[in-house]
Amino acid sequence: MSKSLRITVAQLNPIVGDVSGNLKLAFEALEQARAEHSDLLVFSELFLFGYPPEDLVLKPSVHTACQAALSELEQALQKSDPAIVIGAPFRDGTSVYNSAFLLQHGALAKRYDKYELPDYGVFDDSRVFTAGTIDNPSFELKGVRVGVAICEDIWFNRIPAAVKSTGADLMLALNASPWRRTIHRERRTAFARWESPELPYIFINQIGAQDELVFDGASYVWSASDRHSWLFPDFESGIRTFDFDASVKSFQVESCEGPSEAEKADYQAAVLALGDYVRKNRFPGVVLGLSGGIDSALTAAIAVDALGADKVWCVMLPSKYTSDHSLEDAKACAEALGVRYDTISIAEGVNALDAMLSEQFADREPDTTEENIQSRLRGVTLMALSNKFGHMVVTTGNKSEMAVGYATLYGDMCGGYNPLKDFYKTEVFQICRWRNKCDASEFLGPTGEVIPERIITKPPSAELREDQKDEDSLPPYEVLDDILRGLVDFEMSTDQIIERGHPGETVKRIEHLLYISEYKRRQSAPGPKIGPRNFGRDRRYPITSRWRDA
Repeated sequence: MSKSLRITVAQLNPIVGDVSGNLKLAFEALEQARAEHSDLLVFSELFLFGYPPEDLVLKPSVHTACQAALSELEQALQKSDPAIVIGAPFRDGTSVYNSAFLLQHGALAKRYDKYELPDYGVFDDSRVFTAGTIDNPSFELKGVRVGVAICEDIWFNRIPAAVKSTGADLMLALNASPWRRTIHRERRTAFARWESPELPYIFINQIGAQDELVFDGASYVWSASDRHSWLFPDFESGIRTFDFDASVKSFQVESCEGPSEAEKADYQAAVLALGDYVRKNRFPGVVLGLSGGIDSALTAAIAVDALGADKVWCVMLPSKYTSDHSLEDAKACAEALGVRYDTISIAEGVNALDAMLSEQFADREPDTTEENIQSRLRGVTLMALSNKFGHMVVTTGNKSEMAVGYATLYGDMCGGYNPLKDFYKTEVFQICRWRNKCDASEFLGPTGEVIPERIITKPPSAELREDQKDEDSLPPYEVLDDILRGLVDFEMSTDQIIERGHPGETVKRIEHLLYISEYKRRQSAPGPKIGPRNFGRDRRYPITSRWRDA
């Protein structure tokens, strides 16, 4: 006799702390599961509260709200409704658990607590959660035994082995697994250690962005015969129903296209990150300085693709050093993207500050002080527009600049979010060329060349003094970025980087700039994690430190 289950998977975008809103999403998924006569409806890790909750989950009132939401969901279930497995935090005395709840027939049937608590990289689970136990991690539904694991539990063998030992026909893996460039290779490598024909599983992941973290979804089913059958496109919400035949350990589901790669995935992540940050924090739109340079042009494109042109306001803030081609290029970019575009000269403000400081600066030659005044006046201007009209200022610095401090605190670093924070400058060039050629139908912006070619090909310059070029202060970006990848992403010693062919004096200088710029990065806007180690959640270095490689 065949044993089968009809299963609905909800790959959705919960908001941290929005228990009522997340519960509403759960009810919408339940309605679809009812209509499709499902036996089981599954949500992602900590769905009712959102992930990562950080220290919020330590508040007793959080658990009161989550338990009330679970009770409301329980009471709404009818006998003919599917069973539900849904993630939520649970408090027991002083212990807080990252849990998954099994609801059936209007009652809580079972609770499963996450066993493996990650505390590396971007994770702090062991800071706020207590580890669960490996105690019968499965249940039976219509003659099919179903195991339950929560995210990190499937990165090791212990929980999958415990699920297998119960004779499970299927395992549910509830995830809030953050995306990064290498995530699909990492998942395949980790899960291959315990994958076996005896244990088909469903990988259920949330999508959306939470501050610096981006969740790609990319939920799938796996069995020996089906291998990876993708349930949804990555970076998209969705609800899908399919059948699982336990007698042959196989899913009846057609795979959609697999996850995006290379520049497309990077760009999708940046678009999702900015869009969710703006929407979830209820900003009416964004405002940014459009300088005619490549970083601000790409930032504007990301903003339009995430929010739509009507929610993006670009402002050119010229000084006496702004070139004609920068004025032309900024305007051309704004017109290609279809955004509101204004020009506000900072010349009068610069003159006023020169006059204000003339007595104190009388015996001093002009230097970076005067350059920083220009940058800070631009920041003040954008923040004034933000305060008056409510638009969030988007800052436009890239990872190369953030690494070596080639940015002005309270100037071009001024803003609420930085979509390029984890993109090296060489990657900015690559992404711009990709965006100009891509099919942009999945985004809210126009298809075609939105970043004028001259912006991409001209030498980068901050234009804070006459004939200034970035390479006056820094090595060529191809050299700089290779050194920075060694220092930041891979924690290589300076000797190892020198062995790659870089001059020792240059490597030591970049290392020094990296360390002394930590205080700036601590005050910089958040931005999405894209690469292996971002500044902020991943790489946490002291501000005060005399360490240098020998």
